[in-house]
Amino acid sequence: MIPWLDGAIPYLKALHIAALLLWCAGLFALPLMLARHDPAIGQADYSRIRLASHYGYTLVVTPAALIAIAAGTLLIFVREVFAVWMFAKLVFVALLIGFHAWVGHTIVTVAETEGEHQTPGPLVPLLLLLVPVLAILVLVLAKPKLEEVPLPDWLMTPRGGQLPFDVPR
Repeated sequence: MIPWLDGAIPYLKALHIAALLLWCAGLFALPLMLARHDPAIGQADYSRIRLASHYGYTLVVTPAALIAIAAGTLLIFVREVFAVWMFAKLVFVALLIGFHAWVGHTIVTVAETEGEHQTPGPLVPLLLLLVPVLAILVLVLAKPKLEEVPLPDWLMTPRGGQLPFDVPR
């Protein structure tokens, strides 16, 4: 543990949790907003929903994601949490990042498609988002002992490959 950061850990955790809450809330809200992208509702309402989803994604959700990831990464190294459950959690964080990218792609597609565009129904994306969010919560709160989970030998055996650069000893 880094001694000069000991007093900052509670603040770093609070920042991480607050940013994570904002990020996940935005990821739940944006598919609902995308489902409302119907040009038939009137140009003024359509423009308002389109701009709200665009600005929400670029000015709120994406910065919250970056802050959550940066604070979480810093916490991993400051607290030296190199446990198997943490690596499993990072897999689900990668799924959240993928969902985040899909939402951004969908917002751009809807904004750039004149007239006919297919907006996703909100149910399937929200159910897909629920899986990594719940898995992250379970892994963080339970901190299960995953060392006993049988993994294939090829994953547990060093391959003997050389790194493309010198590693200091």
